[in-house]
Amino acid sequence: MKRIILLFISFISFAGNAQQQKANIEKESYQNPIFAGDYPDPSIIRDGEDYYIVHSSFNYYPGLLIWTSKDLVNWKPVTHALKKSVGSVWAPDLVKYNNKFYIYFPANETNYVVWADTITGPWSDPIDLKIGNIDPGHFTDEKGNRYLYFSNGNYVPLSKDGLSVSGEGKHVYDGWKIPADWSIECFCMEGPKVLKRRDYYYLTVAEGGTAGPATSHMVISARSKSPLGPWENSPFNPIIRTKSQSEKWWSKGHATLIDDADGKWWMVFHGYENGYYNMGRQTLLEPVEWTKDGWFKSAAAIKTENPIKKPAGKKIESNFSLSDDFSALELKPQWQFFNEYDAERFKLTKNGLELKAKGKNVGESSPLLCTPPDHSYVAQVEVEIEENATAGLVLFYDTKLYTGIAADHENVFAILRSWQLPTQKGVNKTHLFLRLEKKEQLVNMFYSIDGKELIKIENSAEVSAFHHNVLSGFMSLRLGLSAAGTGKVTFKNFIYKATN
Repeated sequence: MKRIILLFISFISFAGNAQQQKANIEKESYQNPIFAGDYPDPSIIRDGEDYYIVHSSFNYYPGLLIWTSKDLVNWKPVTHALKKSVGSVWAPDLVKYNNKFYIYFPANETNYVVWADTITGPWSDPIDLKIGNIDPGHFTDEKGNRYLYFSNGNYVPLSKDGLSVSGEGKHVYDGWKIPADWSIECFCMEGPKVLKRRDYYYLTVAEGGTAGPATSHMVISARSKSPLGPWENSPFNPIIRTKSQSEKWWSKGHATLIDDADGKWWMVFHGYENGYYNMGRQTLLEPVEWTKDGWFKSAAAIKTENPIKKPAGKKIESNFSLSDDFSALELKPQWQFFNEYDAERFKLTKNGLELKAKGKNVGESSPLLCTPPDHSYVAQVEVEIEENATAGLVLFYDTKLYTGIAADHENVFAILRSWQLPTQKGVNKTHLFLRLEKKEQLVNMFYSIDGKELIKIENSAEVSAFHHNVLSGFMSLRLGLSAAGTGKVTFKNFIYKATN
């Protein structure tokens, strides 16, 4: 009996130590992604102890949401740098130079820049640089001359203030040759970023195609004694790449290097999550290490999906949440309209968010969207409908494809692959509640008259195919509010809750 008791005590002690060890690992480690949901093409800078990051914002406005952190893992929003619509905003580059902040970005077959004296703004209206190509990457030489690299391996000189192109482009880099037997989408060099460390300038690019096969995207490095080349490719290329479709993170690429407060180096990049392609490209973080001869490579024994020791820096507190009672004086940073930002169209009142109806359907309504970070969740909103408006709670890919539940002053509608049909006729209510419950890729739809008794409609949706490899456009499946028709809809008490 004594032996049994001792074995039992040993087991309890072992279990307790294991739990403590697990708690210590969780406290000292982070788990990718650092931005869950659609946060592609990250561009990051460090300003003293503060990090700032921005992502592609595509057709969502206001755009170019800047975030801040002190540890590279925990982030809170700062401000949107772009409110004027200029089209689909692709891979930006965030820069601090001479105590001013700049964001360079491509849109509408040209490139733009916005700038501000402080990171919090106000940010300027977009300035057209009147030059084509995509993915501008800003850099300076030792004399303070400013340039932009582009995805085709060309660079162009900039004016001293960085607000115009001052000369012709020159081609200086052809990329790294991808082995012919690799499964990729295309060569597609993109996302050039330049930094200097010690005696070398380092050019980091993406190759292989940002989508397509899981093994497409990759991170490529080259270095030179001059920021204008010639460039020598790294012997460690590709620095990061998804090697198999069995991995958790697909199409890993489009990286920016950053050093932390302790002098250690990290790589911020993006990838699609296996099985959740419709969440878009999520932001990932991994350490890198430098060799004695001045190359960087992925840190040994690191796997993107495993716990990784946290960078230096303290955690900042953030109350960022998708839930919104619409009591703030301004629209909260999680919200973006599709295709436009019209400050005259909405009003925040004591009664909620008033949104003027627009268009004949959800696709034409420029819905107000946010980015869900979870595989499964519940979303609910209270609506008041005026005149001939139709209120919707939707999962939105683009103007041609969306799904969800809607209601006008007579009927409740199911929206299935953009096809809207009355599923509960003669409800005859202008005040009701709409609810979506998403479990993995299955979406169930509900409404309520009193906010207590939920009525499930007969229609459900399966949304796994709502993604770029099927539909193109680089969009993700976003959650949003729609007001279509004429009149207006008042939205109240938007509730978002992650579920298992």
